Amino acid sequence: MKYWQDILFGFKVLVIIGSYLTLALGYIPGFRVNRATIALITTGLLVSLGGLSLSEAWEAIDENTIIFLLSMMIINGNLNYSGFFNLCIWYLQRLILTPFRLIVLLTLTTGFLSALFLNDTLVSITTPLVLELTASLQINPIPYLLAIAGATNIGSLATINGNPQNILVGSLSGIGYLQFTKALIFPAIAGLLTQIGLLWWLYPEVRSGKILLTKREGKWKYGIYLPLLRKTLLITAATLAGFVVGLPMTEVAFLGATILLITRRLKPEKVFKQIDWPLLVMFSGLFILTHCVRSLNIFGFMEDWLNNNVNLVLATVGLSNLISNVPAVLLLQGIMGEKSSEKWLLLASSATLAGNFTLFGSVANLIMAESAKTRGYILSFWQHFRFGFPLTLVTTTITYFWIELLYGN
Repeated sequence: MKYWQDILFGFKVLVIIGSYLTLALGYIPGFRVNRATIALITTGLLVSLGGLSLSEAWEAIDENTIIFLLSMMIINGNLNYSGFFNLCIWYLQRLILTPFRLIVLLTLTTGFLSALFLNDTLVSITTPLVLELTASLQINPIPYLLAIAGATNIGSLATINGNPQNILVGSLSGIGYLQFTKALIFPAIAGLLTQIGLLWWLYPEVRSGKILLTKREGKWKYGIYLPLLRKTLLITAATLAGFVVGLPMTEVAFLGATILLITRRLKPEKVFKQIDWPLLVMFSGLFILTHCVRSLNIFGFMEDWLNNNVNLVLATVGLSNLISNVPAVLLLQGIMGEKSSEKWLLLASSATLAGNFTLFGSVANLIMAESAKTRGYILSFWQHFRFGFPLTLVTTTITYFWIELLYGN
């Protein structure tokens, strides 16, 4: 009996290791799968091998995280269809004077919006608009694409609802919205300023004083739907206010999304198209995978090592660029011993800032690169790396010492 139990244990370990390896690749060679289906396949295999029962698998999924993420996707979808993001770009266009000012405005605007709304959605909307803008101005789009990619990652650092990994940490840690923002808003601002300086240094054309567009010369190109825009902005503002005053974030977000779904103007199918269903499936599968990792104690030997804050940051940055930031956060939170607010914040910030390290470091980067590619603009791995590596190094260092300072270490 012991012999067969050992064999079964070995199979479970192989499935878990194989799942993380394929998550790192993002596919299984020869098969049409993505990270969502890999997470789902892993779940099925682990249940079949007795790693956990179906009821245990269901209980392993954190419903607060899934509902919060779904709710923010619905809110973002309504903002998109109402024309809110298009309106922001249009107003931005009317302020442009020089290439450097465009970099500054894109960085600060995208960073601010990423703190309020999910960064993946934002970058998918702004990329084609920025490409259209740079084409009309006849300037190199690469530094401006890097600006929105970097700013969506850095800006989303500041709030729990800024990106999926922050939502995950907020749900699991119990850290309040204001506590989270107070701890990370300074590193986010410092990171955006660092990005501006780095792009100024890397791209001489950005330093040009050439006038690109005089004030108020821009023409209206983007439509908005005013009734939906007013309703969505009102509900979004009320939702954010609820976060700030300390109301339960999942319930507040879910209520806001529910009210937005009560409409005579927008077909439900359009909103549902804006929901990243594969991401929700991947989250659910990763919760189950993490439960199995914890129950089998495969990485238990790393618990003491992760108690050191520097090691935790290094492990998070490294894993985030191997298996993506959400799987990395779920894996590490399951095996790190001490779970103080300091460690949760280091985990969230390192996973977010690691997204700028390489082109494959975050979903936002990939969305931006693929969107640009379909329009004939290629952003190479090296073009991103020579920008992303120093940016990640500086912003992660600033954030680490800032959190250490806040918590008195």
